[in-house]
Amino acid sequence: MRSNRFFKQILGLLFFLTFISICFSAGYYIIQLLPLRLTDYVRYLATIMTSITIMIFIGYLIHAIHHNKRVNIYLEIIDALRKIANGDYNVQLDFKMDKKNEMTDIINHFNHMAKQLKQMEEMRQEFISNVSHEIQSPLTSIVGFAQALQFNKLTIEERNHYLHIIETESRRLSKLSDNLLKLTSLESEHHPFERTDFRLDQQIRTIILACEPTWLEKELELDISLGKVSIFADKDLMSQVWTNLIHNSIKFTRHHGTITIRLQQIDDQASITISDTGIGISDQDQFHIFERFYKADLARERTKSGSGLGLSIVKRIIEMHEGTISVKSELQKGTTFTILLPIS
Repeated sequence: MRSNRFFKQILGLLFFLTFISICFSAGYYIIQLLPLRLTDYVRYLATIMTSITIMIFIGYLIHAIHHNKRVNIYLEIIDALRKIANGDYNVQLDFKMDKKNEMTDIINHFNHMAKQLKQMEEMRQEFISNVSHEIQSPLTSIVGFAQALQFNKLTIEERNHYLHIIETESRRLSKLSDNLLKLTSLESEHHPFERTDFRLDQQIRTIILACEPTWLEKELELDISLGKVSIFADKDLMSQVWTNLIHNSIKFTRHHGTITIRLQQIDDQASITISDTGIGISDQDQFHIFERFYKADLARERTKSGSGLGLSIVKRIIEMHEGTISVKSELQKGTTFTILLPIS
């Protein structure tokens, strides 16, 4: 690279010297042809020298301006990189270039990188804030009711009630920890991912039966239609998907409601729909429902509390299997999740 640049500089210098020589020769030749006096010769020669000097000066000035502009751009980029290294991602380079070249590409890519880093930093801060909130809430309950148990005047019923709350909040912390570890593992490149052939309809039916005590308690009606579908996937991971989705449907469906589960094969894909007549999800919440720790406002009741990680885990597992998941919902009317998975 340096040798090429040096070669170009030498060629430019030779071209410049050749140009000067031609100008002098042409001027001298013209002067010789003209029948002028010596003073006229001197005046014409001075005019030629002045013109050449002005041309040289203008060329040098244009080169200096262009060079300084590039130097300023480099300095701005270095300063911006220094800010990013110190954690300041509110950086955008703004240079008006006459035409598109490699420098404009560098500036555009830099601005895009800075924007992405800023979004990642905001997500990181929000993630830490959400984790802290989810941990702090059950810890506060555990500490408060543990202190209340120290009073000797409590009845057996009150004592048992406080112990039950402490146990519930402790399980909630444990589940949060498990989900965080699970999601972190799923997003890493080293998570075990073992595909096997198995009957998807049998797996979903087994999970529905495992949830029987919960939906019987709420006297829910289940409308189930499971076609015989075999799939090549990670059986344990897919089990987590159906467990989370079915539990959510049961949790947010009122007493005497209905849950509908359909499984069928469409071409080379397995189509699964899980619908309920529950509280529903607003249009705004549907855009964020698969984000970590996001919980719709109607789902923030204490009896329906969760970590807000379940659907994030579901989406990640489905993406690992090159599938898709979508949601349609209407407030107070119910929610439908649709999953499409490649069979092989």
